[in-house]
Amino acid sequence: MIPVWAQLGYLAAAICFIVALKGLSSPKTARGGNLIGAAGAVLACVITFFAYDVGNLGWILAAIAIGTVIGVVGAQRVQMTQMPQLVALFNGVGGGAAALVALLELNEIVAHGEDGGSALVALIATAFTILVGSVSFSGSMVTFAKLQELMTTRPVTFPGLPVLFGGSLLAGVVLSIVLVAGPGLAVGTVLCLVGLALGVLLVLPVGGADVPIVISLLNAFTGLAVAAGGYVLGNTLLLVAGTLVGASGTFLTKLMADAMGRSLFNTLFGALKGGSTLGGGEISDRPVKSAGAEDIAILLGYAHRVIVVPGYGLAVAQAQHTLRDLVDVLGDRGIKVDYAIHPVAGRMPGHMNVLLAEAQVPYEQLREMDQINGDFKQTDVVLVVGANDVVNPAAKTTPGAPIYGMPILNADESRQIVFMKRSMRPGFAGIENELLFDPKTTLMFGDARDSLTKLLSAVKAL
Repeated sequence: MIPVWAQLGYLAAAICFIVALKGLSSPKTARGGNLIGAAGAVLACVITFFAYDVGNLGWILAAIAIGTVIGVVGAQRVQMTQMPQLVALFNGVGGGAAALVALLELNEIVAHGEDGGSALVALIATAFTILVGSVSFSGSMVTFAKLQELMTTRPVTFPGLPVLFGGSLLAGVVLSIVLVAGPGLAVGTVLCLVGLALGVLLVLPVGGADVPIVISLLNAFTGLAVAAGGYVLGNTLLLVAGTLVGASGTFLTKLMADAMGRSLFNTLFGALKGGSTLGGGEISDRPVKSAGAEDIAILLGYAHRVIVVPGYGLAVAQAQHTLRDLVDVLGDRGIKVDYAIHPVAGRMPGHMNVLLAEAQVPYEQLREMDQINGDFKQTDVVLVVGANDVVNPAAKTTPGAPIYGMPILNADESRQIVFMKRSMRPGFAGIENELLFDPKTTLMFGDARDSLTKLLSAVKAL
């Protein structure tokens, strides 16, 4: 029986998690919300040591110390561009931990031979946690490998993949039923292995820009696994925390799928019929209009209205501070400048907002797609920095294109477009961007930070 003081402490931790989630809904309160959530997690861990008779204390403390060192060093060294990979990695570890805990609890259930309705529900929750936690772990590891480019970002398909996936899913359901009917560690272990295979098969066909949506889906899976694990352990706090993660992850998955203009089913299995966001692509050799910093500075310096479209290339080059300086100089000249933020700019929702907040860009200048799309027709110059697919007109004009139907920023409606790119290689969708060949478009090739530095100097010299 959990002591009353521990239950009250867990309640306080649960409130911290809820307040943290609310704080994360706005960039202005996100830092405070994150700290509150971390405080709640620390409180829950401390209470656990004093509320229970903890065995193997030395091993547990050693594991915590090692995990703390890895977490701190990893978080300090990770680049902002690698944040989605870190999220995938941490999410997978959470799902794997839930599955391992469920296996240990299954061993306890088998050892004590519990019967009755409560044991039946506990076994159902255990089977669910093992299966879903394993799927989340292996699937998250594949998303990490794709984003880190340890493997191809293109969909990986092969003949018989749908049959193999369907068979693995059916095997997972059957093994779960067998586990509930006759609990045994061997059955639980096989179920875990099937879940691992299922997670890999789920993510392999997903490519390119669709990977962040899958990260969000797997995050929801981890939350549900943790919530079920909380029931197995009789821990209400885990139940609350897992439910929060599961619900928010599910909601975010839907929002991201809507932002990409495709259903979740198409995102996961579109590659099997050639409809997934592919990634890769060949470098185009079609002629384009390009210019140097001085010519582009004239376009910007004599404009009245400028919209900046930041993308993943800006993040890779770590050019947010230089971009902020350029925008400040333009603002001092009386030019109205805003940032147009696509829902999936960068590689995850909020990724670009965090990157620009790091450069202390005023939040009022960050405008979401729905807010700013009507302004492009009255805009003199659109400056696209490292973005591609989010301004590709093929999403509106080319049925059958991988991104067809995806809502985009209407950069093509502006009077002039300046495109900053490293090369003519396509974006994650793996298709050419016809906007690059528009007569209104001028390209400036090179690393985003170098190009922006030259452009900043040229604008100051006007």
